[in-house]
Amino acid sequence: MRCFLHLAYNGSRYRGWQRQPDAVTVQETLEAAFAKMLGAKTVIIGCGRTDAEVHADRYFAHLDLPDDLTYDPVRRINRILPDDIAVFDIIKMPPRAHAQYDARSRSYVYRLHGEKNPFLRELSTYSDLKKLQIEEMKRATALLNDYRDFRAFCKTPDIYPHTNCDLKIADFTVNETRTHAVFSFTSDRFLRGMIRLLVGNILLVGQGRMSLSDFENHLQSRVAPRFYTAAPPQGLYLTDVQYDYPQLANCLHKSVFPPLLF
Repeated sequence: MRCFLHLAYNGSRYRGWQRQPDAVTVQETLEAAFAKMLGAKTVIIGCGRTDAEVHADRYFAHLDLPDDLTYDPVRRINRILPDDIAVFDIIKMPPRAHAQYDARSRSYVYRLHGEKNPFLRELSTYSDLKKLQIEEMKRATALLNDYRDFRAFCKTPDIYPHTNCDLKIADFTVNETRTHAVFSFTSDRFLRGMIRLLVGNILLVGQGRMSLSDFENHLQSRVAPRFYTAAPPQGLYLTDVQYDYPQLANCLHKSVFPPLLF
């Protein structure tokens, strides 16, 4: 029986989603937990990769489960999983439903806090927001909506047939007291490292270390900045994945934080 998992995880102690040798990953941890519950090897395919220390508060993955389970699998798997991974729902799907290939869009946010806070250091990125040129950062973010090719902001552009993305949302919001800020992005696809590179370079604009015209020139020319400047991973969250499946309509978005004030 093909099923989707609706889950969330704190990525702080994981080397990302995808299984890899000599590293603890979210995929490996989930597969081990389901293998223990079912007494058989289990393969779980996620909706996409996340980098080391990146979080997800709305993530989908698929797997095949026996259709004759006599217990509540959500309750049982959560008793096995560590506290930094939670499964909210297990939903029966069509036999060929695919968590990665069937996704229509994905949404991410990148969170910044403007006052040093030891309790947020793994969940957000510290930046002195009061010293940033916020309006310039908003203009740089708004520019992204005018472009489709993001080759200049991809770690490995040559692995893709093309580097076009249908970016539907690119937004930057700061609260009135400049204690918290959020970047929001929604697209049909994202390139490797794309969001962290965009945020890192928009922060350079805010710091006055890159002009707005230079930032746009990278978008126009498709030539990467000379120096690799990626924002730290802990501020990045996968927050939503959209599908055309009505079975997922009742999967409520259990966001870890409110949109801006957290």
